[in-house]
Amino acid sequence: MYSKKYHAQEQTSDSTHEQDYVVAVEDTIELFVNNTNIASILATPEMQKELAYGYLICEGLVKEPDDIHRVRLDGKTIHVEVEPTEHLELWRELRSSGCVGVRWEENESISVSSDTIFSPDSINKSLVFLESEVYTRTRGTHAACLVNAGGECVAKAIDVGRHNAFDKVVGLAYLEGIDVSGHFILSTGRQSAGMVLKAARAGIPLVVTKTAPLNTGIDAAVRSGVCLVCFVSHDKMSVFAHPERLK
Repeated sequence: MYSKKYHAQEQTSDSTHEQDYVVAVEDTIELFVNNTNIASILATPEMQKELAYGYLICEGLVKEPDDIHRVRLDGKTIHVEVEPTEHLELWRELRSSGCVGVRWEENESISVSSDTIFSPDSINKSLVFLESEVYTRTRGTHAACLVNAGGECVAKAIDVGRHNAFDKVVGLAYLEGIDVSGHFILSTGRQSAGMVLKAARAGIPLVVTKTAPLNTGIDAAVRSGVCLVCFVSHDKMSVFAHPERLK
């Protein structure tokens, strides 16, 4: 994991001393799609191929993952070739004109199809997977885990951004041929519409977090068929949308 050591002046009410800190690293990753600069992503500079696949799938740039033909890494620049479609051109037009956010999301038709029913026990069992050595050392990273119905983690990603960790784990799952419709995603981050719709576009039926939802995240979950579970601990959880996906 990318981290650096820094010195800080630690101050208390009665003393001052030098203290070493291990700090998580972020960098700018440039993403080009069909030779057009689509995004500059502030992310932990690892798992870049997974980030590219996950970003394209989760942000809706491609309708099907198989529309991604080639991914080439050049330092901190990612070049992707995808199937040209009107959908991609519309996405570019909306982004370049500033029409991004709730209006775009409300006009997008997404419905997650999955017959998998998850148990609260599996959710509780999975919480341990959110822990990571780099978070313990830096307190500056997010985690995303793809977990099966039995509570086993099948893919995991760590990043300074909660969105990036989400994208990376989806990209990793696609590259490893995992059917995400039978899994849930476990996240350390707050769940906004942008986060929930990433899961919906990927076909993930359940999103779980130990933290809070935002109003847009709840609305997006209700619309898209995603079960949204927040404030999870070992003795309780709050289900904000589609409880029928839980036993």
